[in-house]
Amino acid sequence: MTPTLVFTNASVLTMDPDAPRATAVAVVGDRISAVGSDAEIEALAGTGTRRIDAQGRTLLPGFVESHVHLFMGGYNETVIKADRVIGIEDLRAAINDYAKANPDLTLLLGQGADYAIIGKDRPLNRHELDDLCLDRPLAIMAYDFHTAWANTAALEAAGLLHGRDLPPGSEVVMGADGKATGELREFFAFLPVLEIRNVGGREALGMSGIEPPVPPTEKERSEDRETIKVGMRHAAQHGITSLHSMDGNRYMLELLREIEEKGELISRQRVPFHLTTEMDLSELDRASAMTRDFCSDTLCSGFVKIFLDGVIASGTAAMIEPYAHRPDHHGELLHTREDFIAAAIEIDKRGMQIAIHAIGDAAVRLALDGYEAAAKANGPRDRRHRIEHIEMLHPDDVERFARLGVVASMQPLHAPVREDETTVGIGPDRARLAYAWREIADTGAVLAFSSDWPIVQISPLAGIQAAMTRQNWVEGLPDQRLDLHDVLAAYTRNGAYVGFAEELTGTIRPGMKADLALLSGDIEKTDPDRIGDMAVDLTLFDGRVTHER
Repeated sequence: MTPTLVFTNASVLTMDPDAPRATAVAVVGDRISAVGSDAEIEALAGTGTRRIDAQGRTLLPGFVESHVHLFMGGYNETVIKADRVIGIEDLRAAINDYAKANPDLTLLLGQGADYAIIGKDRPLNRHELDDLCLDRPLAIMAYDFHTAWANTAALEAAGLLHGRDLPPGSEVVMGADGKATGELREFFAFLPVLEIRNVGGREALGMSGIEPPVPPTEKERSEDRETIKVGMRHAAQHGITSLHSMDGNRYMLELLREIEEKGELISRQRVPFHLTTEMDLSELDRASAMTRDFCSDTLCSGFVKIFLDGVIASGTAAMIEPYAHRPDHHGELLHTREDFIAAAIEIDKRGMQIAIHAIGDAAVRLALDGYEAAAKANGPRDRRHRIEHIEMLHPDDVERFARLGVVASMQPLHAPVREDETTVGIGPDRARLAYAWREIADTGAVLAFSSDWPIVQISPLAGIQAAMTRQNWVEGLPDQRLDLHDVLAAYTRNGAYVGFAEELTGTIRPGMKADLALLSGDIEKTDPDRIGDMAVDLTLFDGRVTHER
């Protein structure tokens, strides 16, 4: 058939080890039809073929964003952008501007705040927020979505001012006066605050695994679809053609299907079932149903997400040895060992993939133990279970990823480049195996890179630069940098593999889906320190242009 689109004069990095380079690619409909030289591909073009002269620019497989919070990312575009704020007066101005522009909101919400947003030795609390906004409920979310701070009005409206019993791992921090300080640690602590917002907490329902307690109206469904589409368009601008959401429920899958039915789905979507500590294992029937009912090339479930701990910055990550600056504190596992291993065995028995949020080395070890127990209980199969983040790793566990076939799903932009609230918890003695992606990759384990957007920017190009140029915050640590082609594989071929989609996307070869990203220059000729400044000139998903600069 005559190609609908051809790229010529390109630096094609196919990510296919058997044929790693080419200069031209032909597309017919939603498939790559040919890969080769300019002359070979030009000979296939017809009068109706669109021709793109890449002028030496790099053409890659579409990026696979294998750890993202799609709905929250889209929603983040509509709130106070606290990641752009430095200091108390900047925060005051941002809150005032947002409040004036949104007089009808029942909760003023900011996202992306640094833990030291108003000063290194000046923690955010309800009194500071009362000074900024006394008469309307206000909450500010940390950049990692594991801590929030609320003013008194928000705490009162949410019924948290005098504390509340919560599931393990979540905490309303209390002050000496018997009232909440305003600091809310982990999801179930700040969910009551989010629920006082006009949208009723729908922006975070996927993180809890529950479905909307009251069926959303058609107007609300329409609003939520638009939020998802905002997120997808943002991803497409960065060359992303596949998204693995790390929060989800059936409601989100239904919204995505409605978007797809209107021809507006512009990336492949994977959405998990979220198993939380208070759920009985019988709830996995819902996960199995989601897996059965959503299993297409473009929209599927098929995996279960579990949080085993929190984050180092707030002291909620689970460590084998105490925190360096808190000798009596180890953090806390969100599941008992017995309960987690039982869950891992049951999910694995049902044939689903498992994705574990594990940041501290104690949580990473338990995740590996659960996967080993599942394999022993259920016998051999193609599992591809994964661990998300892996910010701390014990030396005894490094080799277990490759041996157990566990994918290390990591985020280059998370690695600290200076002393901060995370590094003081790790301490210099354990820093050798913090964010140790090269150490893991050198064992032969599969490494998949992603962003965790909106925790950090979604840009794979920024992540590629970070993975190639990382500087350690302690002198003498092992070099964790990777070379360009290994990093590109972690954002393309390996991402497709962890999503069981390597026969569809992740490489450029005939018969594969036409998921492609044309960069603004030749990435191999670009200084690694400048890769993050590059742009994506064109994104192709299923043969359709979803972004063109």
